[in-house]
Amino acid sequence: MEVFLGNFATDSVGIGPAFVIPEQQKRIISQNTISIDEIPDERQRFENALEIVSNDISGQLANLPKTKENAIQREIFEAYLLMLDDPVFTDEVCNEFENERCNVEYALNVKTEEYADKLRLSGNAYLSARAKDILDIFGRVIDEMMGIHPFNINTVPDGSVIIASTLSPADTIILSKKKIAGLALAEGGISSHVMILARSYGIPAVVGLNFSDVKRRIQNGQTVIVDSGSRELLADPDEKTIREYKHTIRINLKEQSQFNSFLNKPAATADGEKFCLYANIGSIEEAEIARNEGADGIGLFRTEFMFMSNGNISQKPTFHSFSEEGQFEVYKKVLEIMEGKPVTIRTLDAGGDKVVCSTNIPHLNEKNPLMGLRAIRLSLEYPEILKTQLRALYRASVYGNLKIMLPLITSVEQVDSCKKIIQDVKDELEAKNIPYSKKVSVGIMVETAAAAIISDCLAKKSDFFSIGTNDLTQYTLAVDRENAKIYSLYNESNLAVLRLISMTVKNAKNAKIPVSVCGEMASRRDTVPILAGMGIRSFSMSPKLINMIKSLLSHFTVPELQAFSLKSM
Repeated sequence: MEVFLGNFATDSVGIGPAFVIPEQQKRIISQNTISIDEIPDERQRFENALEIVSNDISGQLANLPKTKENAIQREIFEAYLLMLDDPVFTDEVCNEFENERCNVEYALNVKTEEYADKLRLSGNAYLSARAKDILDIFGRVIDEMMGIHPFNINTVPDGSVIIASTLSPADTIILSKKKIAGLALAEGGISSHVMILARSYGIPAVVGLNFSDVKRRIQNGQTVIVDSGSRELLADPDEKTIREYKHTIRINLKEQSQFNSFLNKPAATADGEKFCLYANIGSIEEAEIARNEGADGIGLFRTEFMFMSNGNISQKPTFHSFSEEGQFEVYKKVLEIMEGKPVTIRTLDAGGDKVVCSTNIPHLNEKNPLMGLRAIRLSLEYPEILKTQLRALYRASVYGNLKIMLPLITSVEQVDSCKKIIQDVKDELEAKNIPYSKKVSVGIMVETAAAAIISDCLAKKSDFFSIGTNDLTQYTLAVDRENAKIYSLYNESNLAVLRLISMTVKNAKNAKIPVSVCGEMASRRDTVPILAGMGIRSFSMSPKLINMIKSLLSHFTVPELQAFSLKSM
C-alpha cells in the first residue's frame, strides 16, 4: 500500500477504482502579427468561439433542474454565461488585438491572465479561488479557436475516485451526478469552487497532492481510498485496510443519520447550556439552505461574490450587482428568508486593483496585497463604495433583523471613521424619508493580532465581536494558508492564536457585548470544545455542519468543555 499526503480535505471517506484524468493538452499560444485587413476575421473567430462555448454552457444549464440541491451548480453556470457575454471584457480583448495587431487568442490569453492575477493577488482567499473560474471558461474559448478538444469528462465511470491535476467547477458538477467515490487533486484551496461543491455533495476530497508522482504510481481501476481525516490518498490497500475503511464509512453514514435528528432541536450541552449556531453564506440560495438546516440565523454573509462578479466580469444589473439597488434586493431577500432571525452581513472584504469595478478606484499594483489596501482599508480609502453598500443595507434593514460587520479592523480610529459614514448614510435616508431600522447593530471582525490585543478598546466602540479565525491564524503565525509548501505551519490551535482568542472573549465579556466565531474553527470537532470552554456560545459555519455541531455539544457538560480549554492553553 502506498500513501500520498495532501493539504486540504473535506470531512469524509471514499473507496473506489481510480480513474486518472489525463492532463489537458498544453496550449502553446504564439504571438502572431496580423494586418489591418485581418482584423474583421479575427473578431469573427472570437465571436464564433464565444457563441459555441456559450451554447454549450447554456445547454448544460437548461438540463439542470431548478432545485435547491442544484443551486450552486446553476450559479456557476450562470456566472460563466455572464463572463462570456460581458461586453466590457469583450471590448478589452478586441482593443488588445486591434491595437497590438496580434492574433485574437493571444490577446484573450493576455487579458484572462491579467484578470486572474489580480484576483490571486487580492489578499482574499475566496476571490483568489475565483481566478480558476476565469481561466477555465475563457480557456475553453481559446481551445475552441485553436481546435483543441479536451478530455470528455462524461466518459468517467460511475463510482470512481477521480485523480487529476485540477478540475473545473463545471467538471465537478458533471462528476457529482455520477456519484463518484472521491476526488484526489493536485490544485485547489479550501475555498475553491471545487471544494465548495465537494462539501455540498458530500464527496470525499483531498487536494494538494503531487500529481506527477500520483499519476506515475497509480493505474486506472486500481483500488484507492480517499481519507479526508488524515488528508491522504491510499493506493492498493490490502483487504484488512479496505474492511476497516468500509466500517468507517458505515459508521459515518449512521452518524449522519443521527445528526439529522437534531434538525429541530436547539443546540445545547448535556447539562443544558444553550448555544447559537449560525450559518456562513455567500448567496440567496445558501440562505435558503441555512434556513432548511435549522440555523439560528446568518453569522456571516460574505458580500464579496456580488462585487467580484460585477467588478470583473459582468456589468449586468440582473446578476449580483455592485449598484445600490442590486445589493438592496439581495440583502432584502436574505433577511426575508431568515424570517426575523439575525442576519450579519459583512461589508466588502476584498482588495487588489479591479476586483471591485469603480471609476473611483485606480489601478493598484501592490507587492503584498494581503497586507495592503484590502477590506475596511479599501472601503475607507474609497468611501463611496462603503456608502453605497451601507445605503443598501440600511434600506433593507426594515425587512428583518440586520447586523452589520466591519472586516479587518485594526484600530479604534477605523471604527470611528466607519461610524461617521454610517451616520451620514442615516442622515441622508432620513432627509429623503426613506425608512430604515434604528436597531441595526454594528460590530467588527477580530482577525488580526492587533485587533485582539486592543479588543478592550474596540469593545467600547462595537456592538459585537466576530472572531475570524482563518485570518487571525494566518496573520498571527505569518503563514499563507493557500501556500502548500508551508501549510503544515498553519495551525489554528497554536497557543498564540488561542491566547489571542481568549483575550478577545474576556474583553468582550467585560464590555458585555456578544462574541462569536465564524472561521473554520467554529465547525471542527477538535476546536469547538476548546472555544466553548473559553465561554464562546455562538458559532457560525457551513449550513451543512450545523447539526453535526449540535450533536457534538450535546455530548459534553460545561465543566468538561472548560477542562478542554484549560488543557489546550
